[in-house]
Amino acid sequence: MFVRKKWFLAAFGLFLLYAFSIYIYLFHGADTSIPDSLKGTSVDPMTFMDSKTLENSETYSKIRNFFFFISTPLEWLFFGMVLVSGLSKRLDRWGRDSWKRQFMQTGAYVFWLSLLMFVVFLPLSYLRYKISLSYGISTQVFSSWMKDNLIEFWVDYTMTAIVVIVLYWLIHKSPKRWWLFGWLLSIPFTIFVMFIQPVVIDPLYNEFYPLQDKELEEKILALAAKAEIPTDHVYEVNMSEKTNSLNAYVTGVGANSRIVLWDTTLSSLDDDEILFIMAHEMNHYVEKHIYLGIAGYLLLTLVGLWLTDKWMKRVIRKRGELYQLESMQKISSLPLFLLITSILLFAANPITNYVSRVQETRADQYALKMTDNPEAAVTSFQKLSESGLSQMNPPFLVKLFRNSHPSMLERIQLVKEYEKMQDK
Repeated sequence: MFVRKKWFLAAFGLFLLYAFSIYIYLFHGADTSIPDSLKGTSVDPMTFMDSKTLENSETYSKIRNFFFFISTPLEWLFFGMVLVSGLSKRLDRWGRDSWKRQFMQTGAYVFWLSLLMFVVFLPLSYLRYKISLSYGISTQVFSSWMKDNLIEFWVDYTMTAIVVIVLYWLIHKSPKRWWLFGWLLSIPFTIFVMFIQPVVIDPLYNEFYPLQDKELEEKILALAAKAEIPTDHVYEVNMSEKTNSLNAYVTGVGANSRIVLWDTTLSSLDDDEILFIMAHEMNHYVEKHIYLGIAGYLLLTLVGLWLTDKWMKRVIRKRGELYQLESMQKISSLPLFLLITSILLFAANPITNYVSRVQETRADQYALKMTDNPEAAVTSFQKLSESGLSQMNPPFLVKLFRNSHPSMLERIQLVKEYEKMQDK
């Protein structure tokens, strides 16, 4: 009991120290100013934001980044406490007492762990929601926000239960090679989820329909034809009831691949700006970034599952008594599995974000060549930054661990370099 109490105090103390360090870095240590040589140019937010919006963008970005950096370590603390407190062992026993079949026991365990996690982290989610409302980013009423949270809970639970039931069945059948067989099964599962995402999962949250502005649709389809992209429709999604932010994206694979525009984007950008955004998204299709992303994800999954196997066995062997774990084969080891995979995913962020930023840069370059309208590119970046209250020049750690896109400063600078090349 003394050892567990000591662990609780040490883990909580380390988390508080980490959170304090991140707070100091984001709010007082990191330099997010624009270089003096760029002040007064199109990169400078003072040229397109009023003083109040500029102040809000800095403060809101710092708050949002702070939540990002503490949320994942808070999950680690949660999983550790579930293990050390013996709650995981009790949930396992509860499932075995309630159900005869192993897959039902596993499903019940995943449900109670997921529900506990949902309840514990709901106040933090609510706080983020209220802050987003106060800064005018979110426009979503509470009932709609709560509905989305409940939908997300059931979608996540369903996916997690399927994966965990299969993985723990493999661990029972092949304790040494479960990670390899699990990875092989993850290939068709990942592709299947990507295939159904646009037509099954996404519509649970929002309403999708063909672009209503037919004149704009003709322009976009003409751009798609120029890019040799076979498509008949661009999809619009009703997001104005939930946010003031702007976005457009490519989703799905195969016959279900889609280019999607938020209605907030349509109402805030002019046709030239939208065509630039669309050309950017089309590049993801042309260069098959979605498929490259799937391949990269599967490669990381293979390495991650192998490392998880080695790490779990080592922890159980050396710290099994502290975490109240006797074997990796028991479902009570799931919090340790989730803890390790979460750590590995967080550690992989700099790699995955770097690859994504390279792809996004290539998409910007492609869009500039396709539209040859640098002015529309600059104003679209400015409006995206203003609507989302995002920093033009975020801190280094934010770029490293969070940003999947280049900073707006870098993107506008890319446009300026393109203009110089055209002038030569």
